Amino acid sequence: MVLSVFGLLIVLWMTRRITDDIPGWGSFFNGLVGDGSVSVLVAVLLFIIPNRKQEGEKLMDWNECKKLPWNLILLLGAGFALADGVQSSGLADVLSRALDFLEDAPYLAIAPAVSLISSIITEFITSNDATATLIIPLLYHIARTMHVHPLLLMIPGAIATEFAFLLPTSTPSNVVGFATGHIEIQDTLKVGLPLKVTCIAALSFFMPTLDGEWMPNKISPWIRN
Repeated sequence: MVLSVFGLLIVLWMTRRITDDIPGWGSFFNGLVGDGSVSVLVAVLLFIIPNRKQEGEKLMDWNECKKLPWNLILLLGAGFALADGVQSSGLADVLSRALDFLEDAPYLAIAPAVSLISSIITEFITSNDATATLIIPLLYHIARTMHVHPLLLMIPGAIATEFAFLLPTSTPSNVVGFATGHIEIQDTLKVGLPLKVTCIAALSFFMPTLDGEWMPNKISPWIRN
């Protein structure tokens, strides 16, 4: 039953808005229903649908719900709220201007700089998926001003957001580990810091080896234009 409810959640997410020509069921609510609304609806269903084990019991009750790591869930949710705040407050524009120094950086220094900045943001400002949502448009804008192909900045920037090994707010996967109560922040720092440095170094080394018309050693029509 839980699997069925979860499947219903996925179907509702995917069909709320399909394409521009096929609006989906969300059009009946004039765009007022979002993914969060669907999640809350499905969560409520868990408290309504019987579990068919004992009479009167539901798939979820409050005693089980209280066992969830609400502190980490709220901490993770705060990261998404912070990402929205960065966009709406204009801080994203400030960050974009702060990254303007990349315009004068040599090509071989672009990947290390972008990887380092992206991985730092995902640790100390917001989660990795919110960081990708925030930083990818900024890197695209900077690439256009640098007159280089956007993929040169967007690829290392996107990959580096996955180097989230230090804090529980960095990625939902870390929340699962911290929720067990057997892992402390000092444990992740000992393992995650050298792993982060190694990953950034590997990304910086292999990024220039990618072969494509958009690379600087190729005179593509995009660069000529």
